[in-house]
This record gives sequence, structure tokens and C-alpha cells, in this order.
Amino acid sequence: MPEPRWFTPDRPDAEIRVFLLAHAGSGAVAYRGWDQLLPAAVAVQAVTLPGRQGRRGEPLPTDWEATVSELHSAFVAELDERPYAVFGHCLGAQLAYRLAVRMEADGDPAPCLLGMSGWAPTGFFRAPADHEDIPMADVVTWIRDLGAIPDVVAADPDMLDLVLPPVVADFRLAADHTDDAAVVDCPLVTYVGREDPLMLEPAAMRSWSDRSRRYLGHREYSGTHFYLDEHKAAVMSDFAGHLTRLVPVG
Repeated sequence: MPEPRWFTPDRPDAEIRVFLLAHAGSGAVAYRGWDQLLPAAVAVQAVTLPGRQGRRGEPLPTDWEATVSELHSAFVAELDERPYAVFGHCLGAQLAYRLAVRMEADGDPAPCLLGMSGWAPTGFFRAPADHEDIPMADVVTWIRDLGAIPDVVAADPDMLDLVLPPVVADFRLAADHTDDAAVVDCPLVTYVGREDPLMLEPAAMRSWSDRSRRYLGHREYSGTHFYLDEHKAAVMSDFAGHLTRLVPVG
């Protein structure tokens, strides 16, 4: 059996690598075309968790610590001597943060930069303790209203049966995470949509300032939880600016 493909292909000629982790329910497809948003010296590799897209035949993740361990092992096997950065949105940010914590704790090559988007360690929505008992119809409505599932998909039972399982599994996976206030050494920058309904406290994203010894600041953009749909070019321009200052290229 072939090894699971966690990453889109590398460009060995690139000087830096940027790994992109997607929001709940998605994978590499969420970042299609993002390689055009970064300098030519930067290789973009998007990550796909099990149970979706080309990995649909694999079981969906259900255990937070096991998923972080599997992601960590995949990264260690994938990395080479080149510096790398990690950008994640929502669940992707949550995983990227824990990945960096694990890499540093185990003495593995740590990211040269973390980009945290649409998730905060405090002041962010957390699923209630009885989330597994909530009727699925209510879950679908909430996810649809958030923008994670388009209305056309929510109205088609066949499409919904295909798209919904990884979304629900990932929301439950995120709820399995217990925050320990871990601090990373690597530089960290944050991004958010100003009207994101999942930010339950106005300054939720500022909580990141205590999670990195090299916090680089915060950027806000118009929009809700999926503000990146409109502002991905601006976000990547800012991210690339930080990255190339930390690791000059060319």
C-alpha cells in the first residue's frame, strides 16, 4: 500500500518551503493557486489530513494527540535542510501551533515562522461538552451559517453526505484539544477577519502574544471567519514580507 500523501509536491529548487494547513473539513484544495501568491523562491505545500480528498479511503481523525503525532511524523519525514514556515487557518492554525510545540520539544527542526489565522488559544469558540448529542440538522445549520458549507451543498443530500463527515469530524477533533498555554520560540504572526463570529472576545487573537517569544504582531481584515477568500493575497504578501526578512532569499 502506498504511503499516505500528506503534502502537495515540493519544488526542490525552492529556497524556503511554506506548509499550509486548512480549516475544518478541508485539505489541500483550500489552498489551490496559493503558490502564485508567494515569491518564486518559496515552495508552497498544502497539507491534507486523512479521510478527505485523495485520502478519503482512510479513517477520519478522532483523537487530537494521535493526529498531532501523525502530523509530526509526516513533517519529520518530509523536511530537509531548507528552512520552512507553517501557515494555518482555524483548525489548521490549531494544528500548526501544536506541531511547532512538538517539533521544538523533540529537538526537531522548528519552523522559521508561524502564521496563525482564524483561531485563538483563548477567547475563541469552543464546542460544548455535549456536542456529540446535538442533532445533526442543527450542526449542519450552524456550519452552513458559518460559511463552511455552501448553501448549494447543504441543500443536496448526496453532496452533503460526501462533504459533511470530515467537517463534523474536524470540529469534534478541535474540541478534543486541551490548551496548556505552551510557548514556542519561533516567530509568530496572526491574522483574522474583523467580523469573525467565532472570536468570542474582541481581543482573542491578541492572546497569541503570550504564546511566542518572538511575536511579530497582528493584522485584521474585513470579513467573517472565511475572510481569506477575499484577502488571501494581502495576507500572503504580509506573511511573505516577514518570511523573507527572517530568511533572505535570492
